Amino acid sequence: MSFPDDIDDVDVFTTGAVGQPGSRTFFLQARVAADAVTVKCEKQQVEALATYLGQLLSDLPTPRDVPGEHVLGLSELEPTFVLGSIGVAWDESADRVVLALEELVPTDEEGNPDPDADEAKAVLQVRLTRGQALAFSRYGLDIVAAGRPPCRYCGLPRNADGHFCPRMN
Repeated sequence: MSFPDDIDDVDVFTTGAVGQPGSRTFFLQARVAADAVTVKCEKQQVEALATYLGQLLSDLPTPRDVPGEHVLGLSELEPTFVLGSIGVAWDESADRVVLALEELVPTDEEGNPDPDADEAKAVLQVRLTRGQALAFSRYGLDIVAAGRPPCRYCGLPRNADGHFCPRMN
């Protein structure tokens, strides 16, 4: 792999989206000094991770080292891989949130992963302070909410030029 597979002291862990609402591409990014590891992902993955981290942190003391939003913008956008699964753990002894970001592996028609690709998949492990995790949670939910507004009847996103609502006949 040409990128670090374990980042203990990340300077910034953030998310962002490029494009117009309805056709945005989402990214996660870990930065250490001038180096960045960027992972392409889905909007739902950002939302799920941000929501989960917010819930996890609600059971812990409020952090004092929350980075400001001004440092959370994306830098270079050269994705290292496309995100498959996300693992989250709490390392109490180190007072860190540990994320394991695994590369999406192609599957066959039956949904079984390609064995060669599965064995060679990239896994990026990132350790965040509680403050970094809280900043990501808040910022990630803001990024997700900046998309198309939901329909008040069905909850699906509405386009600027209209929306077919399955709940309306």
